[in-house]
Amino acid sequence: MEFSELIKARKSIRGYLPKPVPREVIEEIIEVAKWAPSSMNTQPWHVHVVTGEPLERIRQGNTENMRKGVPPQRDFPMKESYEGIHRERQVGIAVQLFDVMGIARDDKARRTDWVMRGFRQFDAPVSLVLTYDKYLEPAAISQFDLGALSHALVLAAWERGLGSVINGQGIMQSAVVREHAGIPEDQNIMICIAMGYPDEDFVANSVKSVRESSEKFVRYVGF
Repeated sequence: MEFSELIKARKSIRGYLPKPVPREVIEEIIEVAKWAPSSMNTQPWHVHVVTGEPLERIRQGNTENMRKGVPPQRDFPMKESYEGIHRERQVGIAVQLFDVMGIARDDKARRTDWVMRGFRQFDAPVSLVLTYDKYLEPAAISQFDLGALSHALVLAAWERGLGSVINGQGIMQSAVVREHAGIPEDQNIMICIAMGYPDEDFVANSVKSVRESSEKFVRYVGF
């Protein structure tokens, strides 16, 4: 697939088949994605590939904490709620998803269940947890680099028939993830990527987010 086709075809997958992903496929994806650019070739990333029982323990721990009302515990400061146009776009994709899933606005039980899916990393068979060394803080540039790696990972996965979703909810309880994934204390958890074979019968997988017209966010200077 040409790159322009690949990047436009990829979409976030939120429902997966209960089918294991072979380690060699993940290794191939990472071998491709590691060529993502990084500031001054620092390559500041670590990737922890989690599946099986450790991933189930992370799901359970995340779910228990969220049900108890434990506040998010991230390894770095982050704005937990959006405003203005960013909030509008966030709500826009939620409306798309709820419409196709048939979840009414007043259906609190199903809306809550949907939110909890995020904390379970959408029940994907594999989670890639991305971290960087703590001594890099303040780490805005390193976090930028991990974003580049994340994009490369999801594209390489899509090219090989695997779906994924970059999932901030899955690492909101960083202590849970650190414990069950065995992540060293000298690394900060940045994000996780849920990955697996898409369930074509899961209707939310038909949703593709929209993009703004380029005229709304691009300026040309000196042309």
